[in-house]
This record gives sequence, structure tokens and C-alpha cells, in this order.
Amino acid sequence: MKLGAFSISLAVKDLKASMAFYEKLGFPHFAGNGEQYAIMKNGDTVIGLFEGMFENNILTFNPGWDQSAQKLDNFDDVRTIQKDLKAKGLKLDTEADESTSGRASFMVMDPDGNAILVDQHV
Repeated sequence: MKLGAFSISLAVKDLKASMAFYEKLGFPHFAGNGEQYAIMKNGDTVIGLFEGMFENNILTFNPGWDQSAQKLDNFDDVRTIQKDLKAKGLKLDTEADESTSGRASFMVMDPDGNAILVDQHV
């Protein structure tokens, strides 16, 4: 199973302060509007900063993308990953519509309540 690019999505209270902090840690602004969210990148390590968009931190996987958000030619579609996880007995919190193609996502919680988002943009 190819989950795609990995990042941690952090729920932050003050986006500008968080951006300044992570820039000092060596994470320049890579993407995002800088008003509601910002994607910071250091090498292959990606941190998403999101103000007011969700309450808790989320582990995020992006099928179809490499660590620079470039489209991959060969990847496992989010619906295929979802079907595989459901077949293994995992209960999903949200599901992708399996009758569609392209952009879609689903979410699952680990045993400790950590959210895992599988979010396909291609």
C-alpha cells in the first residue's frame, strides 16, 4: 500500500507566530496562503500549519504526490487504500465516495485517538 507524501498537520493558535517559529527551525514557507494555513518544508520533511481549521493535530498522507507535492505517475488511489483498510477490519471515521475518481479523502483514528487523514489531490 502506497500512502503517498507524509506530513504532520498542526492546529495552531497564531499562524504568523507559528510560521516565524518554524522558519527559525529551518522550515521556509513552501505553499499555502499564509492567512489560514501554511505548508513549511525542510528537505523532505513537511509541516502544515492550520489556524482555526481543526482542533487537533493530524497525520496526513497524500496519495499521488511526492514530498514536493508533485504528481506521481504511479500511485495507489485513495479509494483502493480505503477498500484495503476496510477489508482489514478498520473502522473509518469518514469515507471517500468509491463511485468517484480524482480528489477524495478519508479519515481513520489510531487506537490512541490520533487522526490520520488520507487526502488525495489528483
